[in-house]
Amino acid sequence: MAKSNAVPLLKRILDIAGSLVALLILTGPLLIITILIRLEFGRPVIFKQLRPGKNGKTFLLNKFRTMREWRDNNGLLLPDKYRLTALGKTLRKWSLDELPELWNVIKGDMSLVGPRPLLLEYLNRYTPEQARRHEVKPGITGWAQVNGRNAITWEEKFNLDVWYVGHLSFWLDLKIITMTIWKIVKREGINQPGQATMEKFQGTGEM
Repeated sequence: MAKSNAVPLLKRILDIAGSLVALLILTGPLLIITILIRLEFGRPVIFKQLRPGKNGKTFLLNKFRTMREWRDNNGLLLPDKYRLTALGKTLRKWSLDELPELWNVIKGDMSLVGPRPLLLEYLNRYTPEQARRHEVKPGITGWAQVNGRNAITWEEKFNLDVWYVGHLSFWLDLKIITMTIWKIVKREGINQPGQATMEKFQGTGEM
């Protein structure tokens, strides 16, 4: 019991310490990115969206904007590939658009490591096994992100998320953080082949 209680405590310490150190080190880049986005898109600089967290409880996710709000004649947003700018592609290539999520980690909505927080509309599309990804806090990076990220299928991604939930440990988190840094440097798995961003999850039966 003591061991199981220690894991969440160590994980929270890692989350707070890691986020604060990252924000301190990245103060300069964060300021530069903010200015570039302000010049490119105007306001707001931060994209906010409700996402499901632990046990499906919603929270407001923070990310840097990477796409324009361009719409068609019916007022519907154009596909991502038309709205994603060169600046946005660069931010995504180096995962810099995720940096504002460090504030979500400090607040306790997220963890540095965990299954990625996906869209609310996916909640009723998960199988009971896939839904286990919500037994822990979502993360900025995770086991699926260092094992293919957006270059793997949704089913593979969810299998990796559930594996992480079943093998959660402080040392596994440290391993994933180390692997994440290496993946960012190599720029692997940013998008699905032929896609500007990951295609929407329609349910396991339709994959």
